Amino acid sequence: MIKKYKTACKVTIYTVILMLISIIIYKVYKMNLGVDDIKNYVESFGKLGPIIYIIMFSLVPLTLFPDSILAISSGIIFGLVNGYIYTAIGALIGATISFYISRKLGRNVVKKLTKEKLDKVENMINEKGFFIVLILRLIPLFPFDVISYGSGLTSIKYKDFLLATFFGTIPGIFVFVNIGAQSVNIGSKSFYLSIIGLILLLVVSIILKNIFITKNLENNK
Repeated sequence: MIKKYKTACKVTIYTVILMLISIIIYKVYKMNLGVDDIKNYVESFGKLGPIIYIIMFSLVPLTLFPDSILAISSGIIFGLVNGYIYTAIGALIGATISFYISRKLGRNVVKKLTKEKLDKVENMINEKGFFIVLILRLIPLFPFDVISYGSGLTSIKYKDFLLATFFGTIPGIFVFVNIGAQSVNIGSKSFYLSIIGLILLLVVSIILKNIFITKNLENNK
């Protein structure tokens, strides 16, 4: 009885803290921050800018803010190489936060953080684990946080989840950060190539979605 009471208290405290953090972050991001606003905000911290950016990106799963805008901003602020590194770190931290929120606090808490239905995602990940998470991460059109929350509710090992996230997000992060890095020279050949890269990413995403995800969803009906 005492053990159940302590567990209930712990879950309640964690839930309240997470909800408060979510509300604060949501209000900050809701102020219609554009790429220039993000750039000015991050640069205002000087040498701490990269750390601030990583924190911002890692908290994206707790907000409704588009991670693509942050990724593009990082390319403008830090350039392609550093922008990619900082964004990848933020993505892995954010994915980890979402993964453990759902694994430790359960389905009821996750439902408050996302409006998406997780059942079908859970079923796919439970069946094919690493492979499905990898494919889902290769599809930028698929909500990033839903994959993380859904994974936390399954039996997939954290190591497999993290590796699939790392490799699966490489193309998407590279493309969006590259657009930001090349946008300083709008009209240049490199800028147009970055746009072509985005188009190719979207095309490949649609193909992967139709081949793997739609098929798995139909099998899980």
